[in-house]
Amino acid sequence: MLWIISSLVFILLRIAPGDPVDAILGNRANEFARESLRIKLGLDKPLINQYLEYLNDLIHGNLGISLNTQEPVKVIISKALPASIELAFFAILIASIIGYLIGFLGAVKPEGRIDFIGRVFGIGTYALPPFWAAMLIQIIFAVLLGWLPIGGRLPPGMSPPPFVTGFLVLDSILNKNIEMFFSSFKHLILPSVTLGILLSGIFSRSLRLNLEEILKKDYIEAAKSRGINDYRIFIKHALPNTLLPILTITGLTISSLIGGALLIEITFSWPGIALGLQEAINQRDYPVVQGIVIIISSLVVIISVGIDIAIAYIDPRVSY
Repeated sequence: MLWIISSLVFILLRIAPGDPVDAILGNRANEFARESLRIKLGLDKPLINQYLEYLNDLIHGNLGISLNTQEPVKVIISKALPASIELAFFAILIASIIGYLIGFLGAVKPEGRIDFIGRVFGIGTYALPPFWAAMLIQIIFAVLLGWLPIGGRLPPGMSPPPFVTGFLVLDSILNKNIEMFFSSFKHLILPSVTLGILLSGIFSRSLRLNLEEILKKDYIEAAKSRGINDYRIFIKHALPNTLLPILTITGLTISSLIGGALLIEITFSWPGIALGLQEAINQRDYPVVQGIVIIISSLVVIISVGIDIAIAYIDPRVSY
């Protein structure tokens, strides 16, 4: 899978409109300067030679050098990835609390008022355009009310704490910088809440539908016939059996969030890996685009394999 993805991104970047030489030098550069830069970047070689060198570098863990900044792609990704992981972690936390609570309450009393509100909430949040929801939240809480900052990870002029993990909230705690902690946390609230609300509808619907299906099973009817009360049936028998699909959905959502929150990162000027990918695409920076896509794909594959292994341990019916 990783080989297919890495090959596809290599080919698609080469056939897409645009030239990295034009992106670096502009359209007014003379032909000698353009050709010299093309030779320096290795773009003058046959495509098959570029591809083989690219695969050889990947096998040896070399993601290349940025065409624009001449900075190693590993360094660029190491700076941007913690920001995306930090945003994804808090967004998933918020989405899980809101979504699973709504789904649970709706499943307790199906077809009731809470269930109806939960279904409308799930459909509505899933249908909301992310950029529109983000701008609306910015206007209300940052512009009109002035409660929270409108974007970024830190206020202008404030330097980040000494690098430990790359997660500003955690690094500020490790460095015992209370001011930095509250400042970074305030900047994290709006983008994480926005993303969390947009994802919570998926979680609420998945939990609600899985619980509804489980409650129709024969063993649930058998438990009721033995006189076990509804609360114990719900908590001890129905809810644990919804963990497998919920675990799968949560894991895949986490992996996709790391590289998929592009509109949120752009709207909130969040310097994560998705924003870095968008900038690299605009600049036709082949190595950076390739490196980011490969890292994101690797994370998705690793998390997917981890979920499969976890399911095999949780569910005795599954074996490899």
